[in-house]
Amino acid sequence: MRYYLDTNILIYVLSESKSDLCLAVKKILADYSNTFFASSVALEELIFLHKIGKIDFRKYEDIEELVSRLKTLYGIETVFFNEFHYKQYLSLQIDENHKDMNDHLIISQAISDKIPLISSDNKFPFYENQKLKFVFNKR
Repeated sequence: MRYYLDTNILIYVLSESKSDLCLAVKKILADYSNTFFASSVALEELIFLHKIGKIDFRKYEDIEELVSRLKTLYGIETVFFNEFHYKQYLSLQIDENHKDMNDHLIISQAISDKIPLISSDNKFPFYENQKLKFVFNKR
């Protein structure tokens, strides 16, 4: 099966901190028959968080190395946000309590590509009625 990994899940995977992952998500990530994707939007968030010092990936020489090795080290393919995703974003109904533009972009991408999104964000279930396939990481 194919899965998009939200930014918070990417952080857990890249930092190799499995303690913040629930058993169901650990099983999904450990299943080698699954294919994993990261939105280019999530990668932009990772880079930003690294630049402002909120996350530190010390095992890599720099953030560029980490991004370039997502595929080779972790098998995570980057999918760039495109016009098809943008059309979904334009029609996305926004939860009034969820104001994160990057989340909306990632959700739109998962909906338009018909790929389940794994996240720890408890605001994402709102979008399931808009065809988001969602796997909640219960921390």
